[in-house]
Amino acid sequence: MQKSEKRIVLIATSVSSFLTPFMGSSVNIALPEIGREFALSAVTLGWIATAYILSSAVFLVPFGKLADIHGRKKIFTLGIAVHTLFSYLAPLAPSPALLIASRALQGLGGAMIFGTGVAILSLAFPAGERGKALGINAACIYLGLSLGPFLGGLLTQHFGWRSIFYVNGMISALLLLFTLWKMKEDPSDSTGERLDPIGTALYGTAVALLMIGFSRLPALHGFGFVTAGIGGFIAFVYREKKSGNPMLNIKLFRHNTVYAFSNMAALINYCSTAASAFLLSLYLQFVKGQNPRQAGLILVFQPIVMTFFSPLAGRLSDRIDSRTIASLGMLINTIALVFLVFLRETTPQGVVVLALMLLGFGLALFSSPNTNAIMGSVEKRFYGIASAMLGTMRLTGQMLSMGITMMIFSIFVGGVRITPAVYKPFMASLRIAFFVFAVLSFAGIFASLARGKSKKEENE
Repeated sequence: MQKSEKRIVLIATSVSSFLTPFMGSSVNIALPEIGREFALSAVTLGWIATAYILSSAVFLVPFGKLADIHGRKKIFTLGIAVHTLFSYLAPLAPSPALLIASRALQGLGGAMIFGTGVAILSLAFPAGERGKALGINAACIYLGLSLGPFLGGLLTQHFGWRSIFYVNGMISALLLLFTLWKMKEDPSDSTGERLDPIGTALYGTAVALLMIGFSRLPALHGFGFVTAGIGGFIAFVYREKKSGNPMLNIKLFRHNTVYAFSNMAALINYCSTAASAFLLSLYLQFVKGQNPRQAGLILVFQPIVMTFFSPLAGRLSDRIDSRTIASLGMLINTIALVFLVFLRETTPQGVVVLALMLLGFGLALFSSPNTNAIMGSVEKRFYGIASAMLGTMRLTGQMLSMGITMMIFSIFVGGVRITPAVYKPFMASLRIAFFVFAVLSFAGIFASLARGKSKKEENE
């Protein structure tokens, strides 16, 4: 691929990688304002964030498969169009239910973007350049996370929470025009294959049941949903092993240690870190009494560090063992989460900033080297499904992170609004959540180390 074509791909995929975390992190900072307008409980507020993640997680792998069959640009472009449409429709929702539904449909567009972006990038850049490109792409993700709290706080404070969606819609519309005008179609490597509708239905149902179950725990019916979700995943794996045309090739996990454990490490990493911004946004605004702009200025420290160090980590992964860099990142994440376990109403602001910077550094060291290891461990014809599976690990991790958080809120705070009367149980739930996440992150270090070296790294 020519240099100019590579640049176009890098711009389009990087802007798309910026958009979705920018939306998520800016909406997080606006949640207290949305909660006050609609008089929502902490659990319902969690669903405004979770609906997007759940929808994306359900549809990511199917769209990754469709991208391998019909072309990645087609699915990528359609995803941007859907994301743009619901960025404009979501703020018009007159009720919390319709707002949550709009977020879910926006997540459908996000699934098409997540399931193709890394695949398109990996096709454009050969192995020796891929880590650098993935590092730049990861930096754009973290730039979105950086600007989200800051701009989201400013927009919410001065123009209301709906302005966040309109700004995101404008950027999405410009990206759609650029992609249609500049990006070339990519050839399909999976001609003749088709999507397995039964496997797709089993997978989507299992993901949805698991997430709904986590949100309902510790109620008895919550355990029922979780059990049904696990059963659905078992049925899905059995179906895919027997299918002549599986949605997800199970052999990628059974016979590829690097691929399997790198995905497991990604799942644990996102599960242990994703809810941090949500929890700290509530802590800073409710307990510390800060306005959205002030809270955003503090939360921005984490993604700024991530933005700076991600390209460096990506370049390193082109030269040395990805396992070492990614595992070190998870160790640093664990240390940061341990800091947050001791959060109190009187905790100095500097401690929160230090923990956020450590978390940002750890995530930067983990993300692009881990992605490089995954994409370097599969054939080109599996790039779409590998990209989608990585996105699924990220979104499922985020979904489980929010699910664990909502479960803890349900147990300790209950379905009530966060007011000074419930600050004590709220702080207790905050510390328990960070303790659970620290334990998960520590376990993730060993999953990252267990992957071994890729064939590329062994031959060097």
